[in-house]
Amino acid sequence: MRITPLLVLLAGFSSNFVYADEPALEVALKAPSRTAEYAARDEYRHPAETLAFFGLRPDMTVVEIWPGAGGWYTEILAPLLRDNGKLYAAQFNEDSSSAFYRNSREAFLEKIHAMPEVYEQVAVTAFNPPGYMEIAPENSADMVLTFRNVHNWYMRGGGDERVIAAFTAMYKALKPGGILGVVDHRLPADRPLSDQEASGYMNQDYVVRMATEAGFELVASAEINANPNDSASHPEGVWTLPPSLRMGDTERERYLAIGESDRMTLKFRKPAMD
Repeated sequence: MRITPLLVLLAGFSSNFVYADEPALEVALKAPSRTAEYAARDEYRHPAETLAFFGLRPDMTVVEIWPGAGGWYTEILAPLLRDNGKLYAAQFNEDSSSAFYRNSREAFLEKIHAMPEVYEQVAVTAFNPPGYMEIAPENSADMVLTFRNVHNWYMRGGGDERVIAAFTAMYKALKPGGILGVVDHRLPADRPLSDQEASGYMNQDYVVRMATEAGFELVASAEINANPNDSASHPEGVWTLPPSLRMGDTERERYLAIGESDRMTLKFRKPAMD
């Protein structure tokens, strides 16, 4: 295997580390179907390092949780898995009471239907815990990936119950030994858990505890998506920072200089013997 600086960097994270197929991943990152605006966010979201850390391979069956309207990671995962793998996009439910959720799902469907040469193998399911939980057939997925979603399940009164329901659905979809990759905005450890309700930031130990209660075991954590410039204390929570920039022109340059949020990157496993 050719050793690259990326693989040398990642080798120190865990003795359980599984190398991704780097050439295929590089090809997916450079795919002409990627939106230029999305690709510009790579400097903040580190998709190559993140997916390699999780151990993604192009022959896997993968579930992406809540890809949103634009499918930022879908643009990478779909071409990577198209020929030898399978991608489930666990979208919002079409009969959601939220217009935002319904419109996001519709926009996503329009996007993938417009480019069948890239997205024809993507299977769209519905996920909205605890009501919609069938993200993929039971024990079928090698990997489940969720990017910046745990805070959504916790906020607006969801709390522990909804977070555990979400992790339970992901556990059910994974094969024994399957991997769950979690990235989310990180609340400083000395802040009260009550700050999770409206800020968009989550306590890392809390996320680990919820996943563990659902049956997962933590394999490793990484600082791939850390941002020491982010205090996690902003007028509009995490949405003060790019790409949302909810403050508009108010201190815009300051928030652009901070960049995207400080994020945890966690790798879990469903035990091989359940």
